[in-house]
Amino acid sequence: MPDNIESQQSVPRIEYFKVKNYRALRELELPRITPLTVFLGPNGSGKSTIFDVFAFLSECFSVGLRKAWDKRGRFKELRSRGADGPIEFELKYRERSGSPSITYHLSIGERDKKGPYVLAEWLQWRRKKRYGQPFKFLDFAEGQGRVMTGEMPEEKDKRIDEALDSPEMLAVNTLGQLAKHPRISALRRFITGWYLSYLTADNTRGVPEAGPQERLSQTGDNLPNVIQYLQEQHPERLKNILQTICRRVPKLEKVDAEMLADGRLLLQIKDAPFTRPIMAKFASDGTLKMLAYLAVLFDPVPPQLVGIEEPENQLHPRLLQELAEECRSASSRTQLMVTTHSPFFVNGLKPDELRVFYRDEKGYTQARSVASMRGIKNFMDQGAQLGSLWMEGHFDAGDPLTASGGLKGPAQTP
Repeated sequence: MPDNIESQQSVPRIEYFKVKNYRALRELELPRITPLTVFLGPNGSGKSTIFDVFAFLSECFSVGLRKAWDKRGRFKELRSRGADGPIEFELKYRERSGSPSITYHLSIGERDKKGPYVLAEWLQWRRKKRYGQPFKFLDFAEGQGRVMTGEMPEEKDKRIDEALDSPEMLAVNTLGQLAKHPRISALRRFITGWYLSYLTADNTRGVPEAGPQERLSQTGDNLPNVIQYLQEQHPERLKNILQTICRRVPKLEKVDAEMLADGRLLLQIKDAPFTRPIMAKFASDGTLKMLAYLAVLFDPVPPQLVGIEEPENQLHPRLLQELAEECRSASSRTQLMVTTHSPFFVNGLKPDELRVFYRDEKGYTQARSVASMRGIKNFMDQGAQLGSLWMEGHFDAGDPLTASGGLKGPAQTP
């Protein structure tokens, strides 16, 4: 996959993320987030929870706070055990390389029998790179607040009072639909465009109604439609996908989406020794999952953030290092976040791309950057791979054989 410098510069990037009071994430900070960021750790360490945080935020913008809240059991199930106060999220991101860093803060509370409400929501930035104080150009609480209009809000600009229809509405989601708030609109598009993958091989075996579709669904059940779209609109991109998967899967020669007489779409896979293809439902789990992942990574117009949970499932271990490298290549065009517990996938990573999750003595999730762990750089300078170092016990945290998977020694700078 070509590394397009122009696309790298125009892709929005999350650089910092903080969560407070969300299940096991009592107070978790993730500084210096890279274009490809991978979360590693033992079972129960919080990898899936951080993945769900991004799903929750995306759903707040797509289906609304109330539905996303109710789906997860409200405060009773969402708020960290033993914690008081609201659930909070804070992210810092740039719309493109060199643009000012924007901070988005969202704090959610719950009233008895009245459901969730937005306790605080604000956007701030510093217009000058090296001087000047950051200022808020959106500042709301419980459905009431003030906002600045215009392409590039300045601190001296007029703040306009606004009122939302309900305190459970997100100001960014509501005001971001108006052309007079381009910076707010950009954040709304960014979050609503996140793609979080929950692929299963079984879901890709279906025979859906025919019709090209640009993007793979979260479960992968429209894979034939995406192949049809690529055949019709981006044949060169489909050719790249097939060339890649043919290197990964011995004897695989061709993938086709054929329209049936009843209007449904049949995905067929042809092996080189045979003249007739087979239906996707008879293909191996690994072949279908690899095809689906490549459809995401080679997307001609990818989502601005892609999350993939445990891509190692049903794939041959020897394919995982190359998949990690393809994820890094794709991160020039989108931001990727991946959860894993496969040393083979981790072998394809760089230290600053890997965060190890573990539970502290109170049972809450913490994260450590592998780049900050003592001795790792020296090992890698001598040719070692990260997955091997993890399995050999060289990481300061995240060892599933320890009692908690927590820190082994003095904490280093995160």
